Amino acid sequence: MTRTRKVSVGDMAPDFTLPDQSGTPVRLGDIVGQKTVVLYFYPKDETPGCTIEARAFRDSYEQFSAKDAQVVGVSSDSVRSHRRFAQRLKLPFLLLSDADGAVRRLYGVEKTLGLLPGRVTYVIDQTGTVRHVYSSQLRATRHPREALMVLSTLGGDRA
Repeated sequence: MTRTRKVSVGDMAPDFTLPDQSGTPVRLGDIVGQKTVVLYFYPKDETPGCTIEARAFRDSYEQFSAKDAQVVGVSSDSVRSHRRFAQRLKLPFLLLSDADGAVRRLYGVEKTLGLLPGRVTYVIDQTGTVRHVYSSQLRATRHPREALMVLSTLGGDRA
């Protein structure tokens, strides 16, 4: 499961299975094909930037649903931590626990300043192709906006 380069636009999104906030295993490949996936990696539950980012995805969730997209957050926090974070913020989307960081490495998500786990969002179309990558540690609220702009260009609006 090791990868030496970053996942880029045009690549096939690497498949993986991780537990969600209820402990249920979720396989990316089971979602891709049914919906466009907005996969976002974030540093840590309950930190200021990650809370702002999660709220921004939550507040835009209806727009993602209208574009037939599934939002999926990934960090190395435990299932229990994700469950508390999702309940506290009333998050309507999946949070996956990448406890050992294997999926983060698989996608080539780098650390900021060599310390903080990176904040990167991928838009993956229904064929499993990565259509957009946005990486910014500091512009947390821009991640959902970027993803929505890309979804609009993919024509995912349902009538």
